[in-house]
Amino acid sequence: MSEPTTDRPAARTVAPALSMRGFGEMRHLGLLGALAILVVVGLVTRPDNFATASNLVSILSLAATIGVITVGATFVIIGGGIDLSVGAVMALASVWATTVATQEFGPVVMAICAILVGTGAGLVNGLLISYGRMVPFIATLAMLVAARGLAQRMSDRKTQLISQDNSAIVDLSTSRLLGIPLLVYIFALVVVLGWILLNRTTFGRRTYAVGGNPEAARLAGINVRRHTMLLYALSGLCCGIAAILIMARTTTGSSTHGDLYELDAIAAVIIGGTLLTGGRGTIVGSILGLLIFTLITNLFILNGLNTSDQLIAKGLIIVVAVLLQRRNLKERAP
Repeated sequence: MSEPTTDRPAARTVAPALSMRGFGEMRHLGLLGALAILVVVGLVTRPDNFATASNLVSILSLAATIGVITVGATFVIIGGGIDLSVGAVMALASVWATTVATQEFGPVVMAICAILVGTGAGLVNGLLISYGRMVPFIATLAMLVAARGLAQRMSDRKTQLISQDNSAIVDLSTSRLLGIPLLVYIFALVVVLGWILLNRTTFGRRTYAVGGNPEAARLAGINVRRHTMLLYALSGLCCGIAAILIMARTTTGSSTHGDLYELDAIAAVIIGGTLLTGGRGTIVGSILGLLIFTLITNLFILNGLNTSDQLIAKGLIIVVAVLLQRRNLKERAP
């Protein structure tokens, strides 16, 4: 007997999805080369300050918070979406976790609260986009405004300090293992788990399939709406974890946390080779893109350069990355 024909669309869809996981692998060498050039620039321009343990820790700590958000953003963009609300959701989670009422229950409840608030906000985004049929740009832009406003209202536009009784949160930044803060290890764990989820699970294969061709994914038996909703919930989860890290770094919860983090995260994902149209990208590429941006920020600070010039430089890098993407797509087109 011949095999059921219903299995064939799935096979045709999953095979391209598997091949798409490798997109950008060759770009990693280029990104490593760019990192090497930035390191050389740092060693030449600030030899006394750049190659120090304290500066390395500073770079890793700065990258950790945005890096966790970048992992979630990578999943969303590979899945064909966009999330502009990540910075505001992180701020909301930090404010909610540092209210007096929440702090009374201790650091564990504070951490759980931050994760639940982030995941909940991401879930709302996913529901509006998947079942409310809203455009991702509009839905997440609305969440950006609403989350930032709610954070301001809850905190009365004031910075909320973490009490001494909840110093375990702050210890994530001050306590070190092998000279590296614990929050950097949390970031590394999130990256590893994100890589496994994207490259070694059915969820990851479906993410590539949904981003590459939603209609073909639907015909292959994938519940595209539910999967899209879960992608935004995952992004919100990463925002909640990032809120814990930024509370540890600053010892505060504030409605101003995460300002423009969404742009840094999206830019890191694009530089790492993930297509804005979805279907192709890697976690490793996104993290390398993040490290490039973080090193640029660090070099500007060490050399006392203007912040506005830093933003101009980042903007130019984003433009070049997108143009290179378009060129690669034209070359790969049949």
